Order: sequence, then structure tokens, then C-alpha cells
Amino acid sequence: MTVTVYVPRDTTALALGADDVAALIEQQAKRRELDLKLVRNGSRGLFWLEPMVEVETAQGRVAYGPVEPDDVAGLVEAGLFDGGAEHPLARGLTDEIPYLKRQQRLTFSRIGITDPLSIDDYRAHRGFAGLEKALTMQSQAIVDEVKGSGLRGRGGAAFPTGIKWQTVHDEPEGRKYIVCNADEGDSGTFADRLAMECDPYMLIEGMTIAGLAVGATQGYIYLRSEYPLAHRVVNEALRRAYAAGYLGNDIRGSGKHFDLEVRLGAGAYICGEETSLLDSLEGKRGMVRAKPPLPAIEGLFGRPTVVNNVLSLAAVPFILDRGGQAYADYGMGKSRGTLALQLAGNVKRGGLVELAFGTTLRELMEDFGGGTASERPLRAVQVGGPLCAYLPESQWDLPLDYEAFAEVGAGVGHGGVVMFDDSVDMGEQARFAMEFCSVESCGKCTPCRIGAVRGVEVIDRIRADDDRAANLELLSDLCDTMVAGSLCAMGGMTPFPVQSVLKHFPDDLTRSRGGSPC
Repeated sequence: MTVTVYVPRDTTALALGADDVAALIEQQAKRRELDLKLVRNGSRGLFWLEPMVEVETAQGRVAYGPVEPDDVAGLVEAGLFDGGAEHPLARGLTDEIPYLKRQQRLTFSRIGITDPLSIDDYRAHRGFAGLEKALTMQSQAIVDEVKGSGLRGRGGAAFPTGIKWQTVHDEPEGRKYIVCNADEGDSGTFADRLAMECDPYMLIEGMTIAGLAVGATQGYIYLRSEYPLAHRVVNEALRRAYAAGYLGNDIRGSGKHFDLEVRLGAGAYICGEETSLLDSLEGKRGMVRAKPPLPAIEGLFGRPTVVNNVLSLAAVPFILDRGGQAYADYGMGKSRGTLALQLAGNVKRGGLVELAFGTTLRELMEDFGGGTASERPLRAVQVGGPLCAYLPESQWDLPLDYEAFAEVGAGVGHGGVVMFDDSVDMGEQARFAMEFCSVESCGKCTPCRIGAVRGVEVIDRIRADDDRAANLELLSDLCDTMVAGSLCAMGGMTPFPVQSVLKHFPDDLTRSRGGSPC
């Protein structure tokens, strides 16, 4: 009888010794003369249990984790190959683990279940069903389905995806492009990486559907250069997709055409901004372009271009397969569907949590995250990356919703949630926001290029008790200038975390640092 064991091979699991665990499991099976089928699946996103080993049983998959190489022999003795439960690392049926069971996984329904590079696995779990349907539809009907879903950009700006597609669709026929922003750079984020490493055909399918919707025949994935495994996986998935007829001149015999390739990013945070990304993709230094014209009208090489985040495009296969209304049935208000939340920082149970919009931040951090890893009281949380506000406890009962967060000067962004316990120096965090901007600014506009440098200097003077009252006023004015005068969100949002510290954690900023910069 064949025993099927799953050991993940995403970046996180590999960093924690998954390859060694897999090799030792193979050795143990050989020693026992077992017929072993070892599947290197993607991660389920439960990073606190990685490497998480699963064994197929008659009742379903049984999980064990976190498994270190030294644990393998003991697990096998305790009945690993039979799904035995008599071991401290036994977690029971994978689907019954509360962290996973309480989620609403639409976009990430396949990760950890399939072999990421198996087209047969992908198709067995409704993969390419959306594309097959889109191949039979008129382009406007595809756009209408996306508009009806309520899908908004998951990269941070939250602009309605269907409206962007409609703009490109309505441009005259000719060369058009689909560009995927896979330059995931926000602190605490890893959902794009998981999507590409664990379910790459989902992104390929979403981008192909986008091409059919707007009349584009060429797509580019602008991939973060720090993701070498994602680079290898996506390129291999592209090769197999071409071979299977899901890309190229005659997609599945439809006569329709779409080509797709990967381009590595330039290692600059600013290239996550869509116009800077386009400059970089054209071989130039990544610098922000003035708008208008919008990229949807004059984008890559001056042609109409859809620029969407990985998670926006990854949601499209579900929408085309099940219908826009099925997606819109999740969520609240103008925030429809699900959000991929990524728990990081000082957290006990870090990982990916996909939930419908409307869950509160407190529920996420306590029910899923389990509080801080240090077991000290939680003091602050930053949601949405380094350009978003730090939230105090009084705001943790906010529903995760674009409008609810915007009302308090916060942002959902790309869904990264970075937690801090009560040992954090929030004055240090405010300084980091300005310093980060000074390093990552493209330099095109004065408020961002100069303002961030001056911001670091002013915060240092405040913390050194150098004419503190005057410098606090100056810092406030500087923040207002950057918000109002910067060309893009890099400079325009950098003040948000600083302003949140001024408002909610003022004592940390004004605590004397003995006259020296922090």
C-alpha cells in the first residue's frame, strides 16, 4: 500500500529545514520498505507550525508540526505513516485545525493542498475553470463580471479593479499590456510570495483572463528580486502552461492569444508604485511619473496598461468560475470578498489568514495570532506596511474594512499586520518611518526627497530635548507639507505613521534621549 506524505517547499518551510525533514522521511520509509509517495506541496500558511508534515489517511490528511529533523525518527516510531496521534507534534486532521478551519479561503483555497507545479492537481481543484469560461465570453462580459464582484486593488490603493479594466478595454484596439506588480515590499507581507510559490497557475490564469477582458496579448510579472524560489517556480509553471496550451497563440484551441513572462525587479521599494514600476520595466531608473495620463491610457511603452497586484489578479479565477456575485457575497460595505491578512512581528502564531472583510483587528490578533510571542502585553500594531499608521488599543475593534480604517487615518494596504509588545519605543518607530522614506524615495519630488531627510533631523532634535516645542510644531508642519505636496504615496503617506505616534504615543517621542540621536 502506498503511503502519501506531504512536506511543504515554500521559502518559509525551506528556511526551517523542510528539505532535511523530507530526506529523513524518505530514509525512514526505505528502511521499513514502505511504498512512499512524497509530495512537496505548498505551505498552508500556518508558519507557526512549519515545517508542517501531512499524511494522507482514510479520514483525510493528518498534520504534524512544527517538525524538525530531530523529530522525524520519533514521529515514525509513534506511527507517522499511519496517521498516528500519539505524539506531542500531532495536530489531528489538518482541516480541523482551528486556525485554518475558521478562515474563508477563496483565493488561497488550494495552497498546501496541491503540488504547485502539477497542472493535473490544479485542474482537479477547479483550476482553469474560470479561464475556460472566459474563452467563451465577450470581453465586456468578463469586465462586467469583475465589476460586479466588487474586487478592489489588493496592493494598497484599493481602486476598483473592474473600473481599471474598463478604462483599458475602452481604449482603441492596438497593443495593450497586463502588468502584475509582484514587487512585494511592505513590512510583514508574504501573501504574494505564497501565491506564486504555492499556486502559480492561479496567477497565470488571472492574468490571461485579464488579457482576454481588455484585449491585451502580452503580460509581464514584475517580480521582487529577493524571491528566487518564486522566480524558479513561476518560470517552470509558465513553461508547463505553454506546453499544455494555456498560453500562446491559440489558447486551448480558441484562436485567442496571450503571452506571459517574468521580469525581475530593481530592488527598490518605490518600484511598487505603478508608474515607477513601468519605468523600471522599460529599462529605466524607477521614478514616479506625474498623472495624468493614467497608466490605463498611457502605460508601458506608452500603451494602455492594466497594472494590478498579485492578489488582485489571483482573485479573478474564482470570480470567473463562480461568478462575481459569489465573490461579492463575502465582505461588508464597499469592501467585498476576502482579504489575505499576514500576521507578523511579535506574534505567537504568525501566518496567512484569509477572511472576509469585517473581522476586527482584535479578533485577528488574539483569536488567530494568539497574542505576542514574548507574552508581554500588546501595545501597538501597524497594518498596511511602513507607510500606514500605528494603531493603539482603542482602535483594535475596528472592522477590517477600507472605509472604516480610512476614517481614523489608517490603511488596510496589502494586509500586512505587524504587532509590537509594550517594550516597543514608538519614538524609534516614528523615526524609522522618515528614515525609510529618505532611503527609498525615488528623489523626483522635493517634499519626499528633502522632507524625509529633514524629518529624521527634526525627530532627533525632539528626542534630544533640543527646543522641543518648536520642533514638534515644525514636525507637524513638515508632515502636512509632505502629505499635500508629494507626487505619490511614498512621500504622501510617510507622515501617517509619524502622525499616529504624535497622536497616540506622544510620550515616546518626547522622552529624552540624552542629547544623542536614537
